Amino acid sequence: MVAGLALATLTAPGSAVAAPDHTAPGSTAASQGYPDRKLTFDRTATYPVFQNRPAGEDPATATVAEISAVSPNGRTLVYTDAAARRIGFLDIGRPDQPRGLGTLSLAQLGDAEDEPTSVAVVGRYVLVVVNTSASYTAPSGRLDVIELATRQRVRSIDLGGQPDSIAISHDERYAAIAIENERDEDATPPGGRKGDLPQAPAGFVQLIDLDGKTTPQRWKLRTVALTAPDGRALPMLAAAGITEPTDPEPEYVSINGRNQLAVTLQENNGVVLVDVPTGRITRAFSAGTASVSGIDTGKDGRIELTGSITDVPREPDAVAWINDRYLATANEGDWRGGTRGWSVFDSRTGQVAWDAGNTFERLAVRYGLHNNDRAAKKGTEPEGVAVAEYHGVRYAFVGSERSNFVAVYDLTRPTAPVLRQVLPTTNGPEGLLPIPSRDLLAVSSETDDASVGVRASVSLYRLGADRTGFPSIVSADDASGAPIGWGALGALSAVPGQPQQLYSVTDAAYTPTRILTVDTRHSPAVVADATTVTDAAGTPVGYDAEGIFARPQGGFWLAVEGAQGSENRLIRLNGNGRTEQTVPLPAQVAAGLGKQGFEGVTASTGRDGREIVWAVLQREVATDPAGIVRIGRYDVTADSWSWFGYRLEGTTVPGDWIGLSEITVVGDRLAVIERDKLNGPAAAVKRIYTVPLPTGPTAAGPLTVLPKTLAVDVLPALQATNGWTQEKLEGLTVGGDGQVYAITDNDGVLDATGETVLLRLGTYRKVFGQR
Repeated sequence: MVAGLALATLTAPGSAVAAPDHTAPGSTAASQGYPDRKLTFDRTATYPVFQNRPAGEDPATATVAEISAVSPNGRTLVYTDAAARRIGFLDIGRPDQPRGLGTLSLAQLGDAEDEPTSVAVVGRYVLVVVNTSASYTAPSGRLDVIELATRQRVRSIDLGGQPDSIAISHDERYAAIAIENERDEDATPPGGRKGDLPQAPAGFVQLIDLDGKTTPQRWKLRTVALTAPDGRALPMLAAAGITEPTDPEPEYVSINGRNQLAVTLQENNGVVLVDVPTGRITRAFSAGTASVSGIDTGKDGRIELTGSITDVPREPDAVAWINDRYLATANEGDWRGGTRGWSVFDSRTGQVAWDAGNTFERLAVRYGLHNNDRAAKKGTEPEGVAVAEYHGVRYAFVGSERSNFVAVYDLTRPTAPVLRQVLPTTNGPEGLLPIPSRDLLAVSSETDDASVGVRASVSLYRLGADRTGFPSIVSADDASGAPIGWGALGALSAVPGQPQQLYSVTDAAYTPTRILTVDTRHSPAVVADATTVTDAAGTPVGYDAEGIFARPQGGFWLAVEGAQGSENRLIRLNGNGRTEQTVPLPAQVAAGLGKQGFEGVTASTGRDGREIVWAVLQREVATDPAGIVRIGRYDVTADSWSWFGYRLEGTTVPGDWIGLSEITVVGDRLAVIERDKLNGPAAAVKRIYTVPLPTGPTAAGPLTVLPKTLAVDVLPALQATNGWTQEKLEGLTVGGDGQVYAITDNDGVLDATGETVLLRLGTYRKVFGQR
């Protein structure tokens, strides 16, 4: 995590900006987005739930983990898998080695289309709420009570509608279930627009008296209607300004220590409070609107925190009581709203006591997790919120569905939350499950995409580590006070004359291209500055820059990949990022390339002052032997290319390929990154090899294949983060401080978890065995 950071000034290309430096705990750094070290959760494991599938099932079958619960001893985790119509069980007795315990198919308990929507554990029973609806107009559902030890159903209770979430009271005397009876987004109500409310039948809440937890057959169901018997609005809801009180659509439920129930009406932008013992509605209030500025509102490949939204309904999804007075909401939004943050409400007044404003979205930007693809919609989409107390301190955990992180806040003062930490997740974190009895937090992620190898998972985090693996890199503020936007860092270069600085460059995930200065004095490292790349006329330009080299003579070389072979080229920039020279590939080489061309660039200067540029192609040229890729030597003075061969490792995994991703000079050798396209538990080849540095050009004829030597297998270092092992190990350099650095490309948070891993692999001598 970012450990106690203050501000210092760094010198880098372009304008100087403020960048964090170390300060003592208790500083004001947390208010600037850099938490101090009073809390440290560290990720211990990431368990892909497809590994817990039934025997014989195709591993590519969609399987997810949405909402989770835990046994009273904190050792068995139960999760819902709506995609596969089942619930799953994990042994988390060892948080660093979770183990699949199999699944229970709802087809065995009802119908093959029955969908679990939430789960809870009471004593020795698992309570699974199940959507059995045949249609939007005929919603139905049930509660299955399953004995945890035997996985046998001991009772099934008809809920009378389509359920969404379930909550258990602290004293375990009550359960509350939101019966949403959700709207059909494709239906048009009379006088309304497509997807509008109202759409009958109306939702309500079911309460269950648990009768001491031990005898499910004696449990009693009570209904809390949120509309009048004739379907009209309840006066209390109408007076509160609920959007459409005749169709409340309750979404999420939470019960406080006084057995007060809070229910969010997401589409209706409201909250209803219920006294659970009596079933009486005690208050209803609107979640209100918010105007937020300083956010990214354009899906245009630019991270620009200059946009704003005005008077947008919060439309809260998850809700959690902070104490018996204040409650927190995750304002994901639905059809009309979403304010990209979370709020604290005073239940006594229904008023906002605190609101995150733009700070939640700016966390995504600072930590390199911003998803520009969602900028024009609801941004980070904070969907989940949970509150729990660890060692006398109460914390809020807020999950971003679209940027794949959970932010952790200290709630010592409920009306003034303090950011403590940001935790990376896999895609679509849905369920947030604090397990304070074991100092654990479990996060279940619902997005599963076997086609790109990023699968739904359960991630575990433990409180108490001295240091954490994430983040390894964050950004400082720019001159306007906003965090520098960054991502897709697939290249590295040392900064001449600055031993503790590196350069990186953004690729086609963003436009225009920017050169980023990374300060490695800090842990995590800090993106301290950004320089926009321009064409020869000075106009900002978007290159698919896959490699960068900072020339000792000044300026840069970029290796630019193209959608087709002829678009691959070397670009020489001056020190301000202006394009000064373009070097195309030879036509016969370009003709044999597909979309995977240039991936890295470096340069060397001989004793005669002659500059030689070295570049790698990621995949084979069509006319070359299979498994042989090219390393190019470009003589700047002679304006001539010559080529050498490099033999790739093999792969037998269907759909996989292996290629080169980077090149850098290390003494009398060239170091390259060789990798496969696999991630997660399938990742196998993430290596750095060296080859002899050719002393001159080659004659025409067959490629001379350079002998390679393994320098370091990087896979163990990537796996040591205990997260989803990243696919794109793409940047490598030796810094002026003598350290070897490598970095992963997060693909701009598209088809990837979005996590960036900056590795410090050791000294130049240790890694490459050279002085």
